[in-house]
Amino acid sequence: MAAAGAGPVELGFAEAAPAWRLRSEQFPSKVGGRPAWLGAAGLPGPEELACALCGRPLAFLLQLYAPLPERADAFHRGLFLFCCRAPPCCAGLRVFRNQLPRKNDFYSYEPPSEDPPPETGESVCLQLKSGAHLCRVCGCLGPKTCSRCHRARYCSKEHQALDWRCGHKQACPHPDLDGTIPDHNFLFPEFEIVIETEEEITPEVVEKENESEIVGSMGEAPEEELDSMAKHESKEDKIFQKFKTKIALEPEQILRYGRGIAPIWISGENIPQEKDIPHCPCGAKRIFEFQVMPQLLNYLKADRLGKSVDWGVLAIFTCAESCRLGIGYTEEFVWKQDITDTP
Repeated sequence: MAAAGAGPVELGFAEAAPAWRLRSEQFPSKVGGRPAWLGAAGLPGPEELACALCGRPLAFLLQLYAPLPERADAFHRGLFLFCCRAPPCCAGLRVFRNQLPRKNDFYSYEPPSEDPPPETGESVCLQLKSGAHLCRVCGCLGPKTCSRCHRARYCSKEHQALDWRCGHKQACPHPDLDGTIPDHNFLFPEFEIVIETEEEITPEVVEKENESEIVGSMGEAPEEELDSMAKHESKEDKIFQKFKTKIALEPEQILRYGRGIAPIWISGENIPQEKDIPHCPCGAKRIFEFQVMPQLLNYLKADRLGKSVDWGVLAIFTCAESCRLGIGYTEEFVWKQDITDTP
């Protein structure tokens, strides 16, 4: 991720990557899998990572490495987004920010090597350098312990029960079998987020085509009806058309980053006003930092009969001062805009 601040919009694309590139020491931006935690201390606990609507554990959706090089205390900086994937809810969202100085207790002062390490196995790390234990299912803080083997750690009773059903019942009495983590069908598929700078596209031609379509389809309508329809449809059309135009050159983009810029909305409905974005606990305003695009849904394999995760735009707002409240993770704000039917 390039340095945050004013400048061109940066786009994120999902690409397959070897496991070693997605580990914490590589400072990755990534989708799915387990979180590659930045700071190894002060992780959000089970209460913070529970869905505010249904109470079940949230699933890790993505993280973005977004340093502020001009800030000594934010030389390393990451944003971690979680969502509820438990039907019928599938609605809860929470995002956390963590930042570290270049000299810290967890990472080398020098940049990480671009070469793969000698050992490139798929082993899952379930204990951080701080000593914190992680849940076998989701990779979040695991304060609960299996009462039989006292080795397996969990964030919640739900994940303990899930792991028991998926094989820990058999592995529990056998320490040599406990190192294998089964597929719990809880994590999202894992991809690296590769960042590129957006190229501008001029919307004039597309807008003119859109206007001719609208006029042609309304030719026989009564004047009063035309006026009423035009007021609503032209506004909605313009917003959706702007969205389509913006992504036309790079339709596979899953993320747009630009700290302090304006997001692009997919609909005229449910656009937040300034009063809708709560201030940071430090007192500073929150500003837009990045948005998750609906294209990401294609990579999540979350479709199922009934309700599943879905959105039009997820807009993430963070503290304008990128305040440092201790060494832990500070919760920020997510605004969800759903896709509405456009005429």
